Amino acid sequence: MNSLKKIGFFTAFILPALVVIGFYLGGWWNFISLFFAFGVITVIDHLAGISIKNVAAEDAKRVGDEFYYRFVTYIWTFVQIGFMGWAFYAVCSGAIDTLPEWIGFVIGAGLVTGGIGITVAHELGHKKSLLERFYGRLLLMTVCYMHFYIEHNRGHHVYVATPEDPATARKNQNFYSFWIRSVFEGYGHAWKLESERLKRKNKSVLNPANEMIWYTLLPILFCGIVTSGFSLYYDRFIWMLPVFFFAQSYVAITLLELVNYVEHYGIVRKLTSNGSYERVNPLHSWNASHMISNFFLFQLQRHSDHHANAIKRYQVLNHYEESPQLPFGYPTMVLLALVPPLWFATMNPRLEHWQEKIYQPA
Repeated sequence: MNSLKKIGFFTAFILPALVVIGFYLGGWWNFISLFFAFGVITVIDHLAGISIKNVAAEDAKRVGDEFYYRFVTYIWTFVQIGFMGWAFYAVCSGAIDTLPEWIGFVIGAGLVTGGIGITVAHELGHKKSLLERFYGRLLLMTVCYMHFYIEHNRGHHVYVATPEDPATARKNQNFYSFWIRSVFEGYGHAWKLESERLKRKNKSVLNPANEMIWYTLLPILFCGIVTSGFSLYYDRFIWMLPVFFFAQSYVAITLLELVNYVEHYGIVRKLTSNGSYERVNPLHSWNASHMISNFFLFQLQRHSDHHANAIKRYQVLNHYEESPQLPFGYPTMVLLALVPPLWFATMNPRLEHWQEKIYQPA
């Protein structure tokens, strides 16, 4: 992978910088990150087009082991924690004093913590390294979605593209219905998975070893500590801090679920003769190899290969021509998902084409 592409993965850091710039410029400038993510990137993504180039098989291990790519995700972790600290200060400063400014600032923060932050947490959470998994969970704590670590790795990757998976949208299911199902059923399923793990070890659910107890409480404790600390410093209770923290978490979670909706809409694995589902392969996720948005999202859009080979690092994920292909990158697709008639008109013909190809007689 050449130097230009290596540098490309640092473009994600533009987003937090824009939120900071928008805050200091004030007013409607607080929407600059939103305009950039869904305006500028969408246009540039379309103009730059698709890159289907894969890392050569003989180079995959070497490139996959390069520390540089891990370094980028490590740096992001510290940048996001620093960004959150600055955002808490910004809220306390009193400089955000109109409703439009609040909306723009909260959405911008959610784009940072959800649009990029959860993407990085997802990448780190799949790795064997304890440090990477810790960083992944730390990022998820800042958006109140730590159970994602359990549900995604032990639930979604097992049940993806089946009716049992809350994070796989069904055909003709709109995003708003999907959001409710994925968020609430996903949280409940994470409890179920963790309870089963403890049961196998002959431990009670009400046990300090239950990760779901910690994953539920830690974001609340984090918010409480931050609110208490800033309130003591300013000698007044700053009620805007918990409001901001949970509001940006909601935006971040919604962005995640929009991406989940796009990634697996309508895809269903075939049942085998013994009643189980076929093994997950690159045909079971929507793929997008749009070059610019893949830089910003650490190649998350090459989702077909990710589900077929979950442990692969982002820099060596492959494009598969046989995978179902999205017509646009994620920034455009999530906008379409917010308007169900446009989404169904765009995606149902493509889904039906995939179904005809998959289910045609051998």
